[in-house]
Amino acid sequence: MQKMYSKPSRAGSVNDKLVPKEETVKFLLDYSKALSVIDCQQMKFETLLN
Repeated sequence: MQKMYSKPSRAGSVNDKLVPKEETVKFLLDYSKALSVIDCQQMKFETLLN
């Protein structure tokens, strides 16, 4: 597995013009703001506060 990721990527395979849509970025930011993770003993509870 280590050898697979050690090679540098080819310049032709990387597209510098890939830009996420503004609505995608907004969705991810809003989701991360609303997500709450509560640790209780050995369990984790994830709640989405809308």
